[in-house]
Formats: sequence, C-alpha cells, structure tokens
Amino acid sequence: MDAADLDYRARTLTGCIPPPLVARLLELGHEREVELQASRGEWFCALEWARLLGHRGRREQALEVIAPYVATNWWPAAQARAELLEGWGRAEEAIALSRSYAEAGDRLALVFFARLLARHGRGGEAFMLLRAGIQDWFLAECLVDVAEAAGMDEEAAALLEARVEAAVPACDDPDCNNLRMEPSNAIDLLAAIRERQGRIEEAIVLLHTREVTSVNGRDQLADLLARHDRITELRAYAASEHHGHAAQRLAEVLEERGDVEGAIAVYRTFGATPSGMWQVIVPLSELLVRHGRGDEAIEVLRALTEYDAEDWLVHTLCTLYADHGRSRAGLAHLDAIKARRDGKEYWDLFQMRLALMADCGLLDEAIEQARAHPEGDTWYAAWALSDMLDKAGRTEEADAVLAQHPAVNSSLRAERLINLGRIQDAVRLLQQPISKPTTPAWDGAHSTEPPF
Repeated sequence: MDAADLDYRARTLTGCIPPPLVARLLELGHEREVELQASRGEWFCALEWARLLGHRGRREQALEVIAPYVATNWWPAAQARAELLEGWGRAEEAIALSRSYAEAGDRLALVFFARLLARHGRGGEAFMLLRAGIQDWFLAECLVDVAEAAGMDEEAAALLEARVEAAVPACDDPDCNNLRMEPSNAIDLLAAIRERQGRIEEAIVLLHTREVTSVNGRDQLADLLARHDRITELRAYAASEHHGHAAQRLAEVLEERGDVEGAIAVYRTFGATPSGMWQVIVPLSELLVRHGRGDEAIEVLRALTEYDAEDWLVHTLCTLYADHGRSRAGLAHLDAIKARRDGKEYWDLFQMRLALMADCGLLDEAIEQARAHPEGDTWYAAWALSDMLDKAGRTEEADAVLAQHPAVNSSLRAERLINLGRIQDAVRLLQQPISKPTTPAWDGAHSTEPPF
C-alpha cells in the first residue's frame, strides 16, 4: 500500500468502497466480504472491520487489521489506531503513536495530538505545542479549547490580544477599512475566553468589532446575548444584523419560552421585504410546521416563489406540499412557474415534479416525461430516473440507466447491485482503476455546462 494512493482514494472516494456502502454491506450481513476487502487495501473496510472487532473484544486482531495501513505512515490510519487505543483505556500508547506525526508538522495530527493530551491531564504540554502556530485559525481554535482544560485562559488571551493589535490593512486602498488579521478568528476566540471568564461586557464589545459576523449560519454575538438572557440587546442587534442570523436566534429564544407568535413576528418583521424574507424563509416555515401550521408555511413559501423561483426555494415548497398531502397543488404551482418561463423547465425544477407525480399515482407518466425531457439523457438526470425505475420495480432498467454514465454513477449503481445481492459485481465496479485528473490552466472562460 502507498500513502499517497490511500489518501487520494479516501479524499475523492474513487476507486474504493466508500463508507456508506461499507455500512450497507455490514447491515446486510456481508461481514466476510468486508473482512476480505480490508486485507486487500480497502481502507474504509479495514476501519469499520477494526472497530467491529474492537467492540467484540478482539482488540489485538483489530490492531492487526489496520497495521499495514499504519505502516505506510499515512496519518488517518495512525489516527484511527490512536482512537482505538484511547477508547480501550490505553491513552499513553495513543500519545506515543501520535507524537511523531504532530512533531513533523502535520496540522491535523497536531490538533488531534493536542486534544488527546488535554483529555488526559496534559493540557499545559498541549498549549506549549500549539502556541507557535497561533497565526493559524485552526490551531488557534484548538489552543483556546486546550487553554480551558489547562487553566491557561489568560495566557491564551494575551497571545490573541497581540495578534489583534498586529492586524494590518488588508490592501493599499485608503478607503478600505478592512484589516488582515492572523488568525482570522482572533476576535471571536478572544471573546469566547472573556465570556467563560465571566467578563461578558468585554466579550460583547469585542464581538461588535468583527468584520465577519456569521460563521456557518450562526452569529456568536447573538448566541452570547441569548445565553445571558440579554433579550433587549438581542432585539436591537437583530434589527441591525442583515444576515438574519440574529433574528433567527431571537426567534429561537422566544419559541423556547412558549411565545410562538412572538417568534413568528420576529421573522415576519425581518422578512418585510422579499430580500429579507429570502434570508429567514426556511426557519420561519420550519417553525410554522412544528406548530401545526403547515398550510401557512406553504403560503409563505408560495408567495416568495412568485417573486423569486430559486430552485432551493421551490424544492422546499414542493417538499411541504408532499408532506401535507397536497402534491397536486404542488404540480399546479410548478405549472405556473413553467408558464411564466415561456414553457421552459430546466432539469433543476423539472425533477421536483417527479416525486409529486409519484405521490399522485403517476409514476409511469413521470418516468416517460423524464425520458422525454431535453436533459433526460444526462448523467445527473440518470440519478432521478434510476430512482423512479427502481421504485416502480423495474430494477434492471434502473441499473441500465446508471450504466450509461459509468464515470460518475458508479457508487449509486454499486448500491443498487448490493441491494440486489450482487456483491462481487458491486465491488468490481467500485474498484475499477482510477486515473488522477490533471487540472488544466484556467483560460478565463466560465463553463456553460450544467449542473452549475
């Protein structure tokens, strides 16, 4: 085995049996196949087989399964071995195994190693390892977590304050007020430390200085204000924060307190304009559904798609129509959108029609329409068409559709074969030799080929 090849296959999930299909094989009782493939270089088979053996108390056999992978010096294999050892109460062995990878500069290994040390009473050592990499947002985040376990919050805060003070202008434009800060999350992390020290006012002041207020759909300031019951301040912030994440946090707090009408009002106020509603439509519709007001949720979404028929909005609406037994109304809405577009219906919207037709007992008609669609013979249309054929009990046809696009549909086709009990065919399909693509130099032109 070769570390570079293992890494490529694991990252791209090509030329190998991917985790969901390994789980499916085990679920269907094909343990011997997983064991066999684990001995033939299938990393995800080896990982799951080792875990399964460990759960059964066959620990040394579990370690033997992944030993050839660890021998390549590939970090994910070493990490898996360390996790097994730690889970069995053999933390010192896990630490000894991980140390060389961390000291060699592997960023992922360093964070894993530091957290491992901190979990076992060696937070100070972990802190000292991480402090030199404070400019890296990922290492800095780990350092702040480790500092809490080590009782070194003030030392971490001092490092972050120095980085905030060292921020420089992001560009030469005198009208640009943006700063380049390393780590980029220095203010967020410093505020987190101040909050857990009980210095709430300082944390709030810090968070008001951020340039980027929301990360992964959450706003740290809004969450802080909610945690400390500062609802008046949260209301004021929600009125000025333009992403809608503060409004969402306020609505969540009100719903938790039983004030459903108040929560709905927060969303409706923020969404008084179509652009504002676009930001909060999903949490608002989910709130309405949770409280038995599905028809109201549908109406809110329907009204917004009259203004902006984005595919994800229409998909959310069609899902609600189906969930509430109104699939024919969903089809009528799609017909109206199609009419507004001069009878054109690209695949991203057309495919939403298929599930609604199936709900209405029109599965065969849906299949025929999908085949006749201008994009019906593309690789991305093959997914939906195969699903419908499978649902109709036309399994061989479902497989044939996927077989027309072998380069992109191997995993889905293999799942079909596994479900049919054709395990060897599925494995051969997944293990077809792969050619690593080369990325050509960009010529400045953007692709016009779907999907976009």
